[in-house]
Amino acid sequence: MDITRYDVVIIGGGAAGLSAATTLSRALRSVLVIDSGAPRNAPATGVHGYLSRDGMSPRELLSIGRSEVLSYGAKIIDGEAVSARRTTEGFEVILGDARRFSGRRLLVTTGLTDGLPPIDGLQEQWGRGVVHCPYCHGWEIRGKRIGVLGTGPMSVHQALLFRQWSPDITLFLNDTVEPTEEEWDKLSARSIKVVDGAVASVDAVNGVLTGLTLRQGSSFDIQALAVGTRMEARSALLESLGLSTQVHPMGVGRFIETDATGATAVQGVYAAGNVSNLMAQVITAAAEGVMTSARINADLIEEETRWAVEGRFGPFSAASEAAVSTIVQGLAHHRRRASGVSSWAP
Repeated sequence: MDITRYDVVIIGGGAAGLSAATTLSRALRSVLVIDSGAPRNAPATGVHGYLSRDGMSPRELLSIGRSEVLSYGAKIIDGEAVSARRTTEGFEVILGDARRFSGRRLLVTTGLTDGLPPIDGLQEQWGRGVVHCPYCHGWEIRGKRIGVLGTGPMSVHQALLFRQWSPDITLFLNDTVEPTEEEWDKLSARSIKVVDGAVASVDAVNGVLTGLTLRQGSSFDIQALAVGTRMEARSALLESLGLSTQVHPMGVGRFIETDATGATAVQGVYAAGNVSNLMAQVITAAAEGVMTSARINADLIEEETRWAVEGRFGPFSAASEAAVSTIVQGLAHHRRRASGVSSWAP
């Protein structure tokens, strides 16, 4: 019989969600991961800043992560969770194809979307010649002619940051950014060129970025373009539970607010990764998934202990006991076989 009730339902199968699923499964929790298959970093050629996985393609990283999750008995399904509601036994998650799954706790790790300015050729170069994070892409474009597209209040900071990777930086104000007097002094001191005027297009030849052109006609030869995107948390499911996004203090987008453990304002609902931390790199999101899953497990233990003290059974007790027994026996048998030890005992 297909299980539709779980200790924890995780919405989002990226680094945060898979790390959480692994940790919770190792804690003998029944876990379901629902993944829509649209990772934020899909356009990138490789993941960087992830110890022991530097340069690995995002798809390969997720494939390995999925295998690890499944090895501990969790379940992963492909689908889009469109809404959720509280029930007497926890939460019910509804998918776009009308499937429904229940969990005592919800963890949302749906990530974010990067909003790009409507400039010709920009989207086509996203993740290739157009980048956003120096710690993700700086090494690959070190020493090149780098342009920084003005998109908001952090663009001057971004130009100063990329100056560490190249002496040839040009900030394009794009009729959007107006540096303060102090910022002008900093740009000048670091020999960062500044170009006024709106950008009309990002230019490429045979798929390789070659420069950009202003609306007034001037063209500039650059080899990479840094863009500060408008980062918006994928929050639709959380909003169906009454939560709303908050404006980021740095003005770079909107996020779901949580406490230090990943708990949201709705009891029993947690969030981790880019949906709640817009600045998180892949390895940071994975770490947050582990930390939040540990808090979820502690929360479940507290609830189960309270049930035990009160002398009653929780809504998932029978199924949970059976599931845990199956997992423990299956893993023990697998490890005995792997080590060459007989499963027979006198």
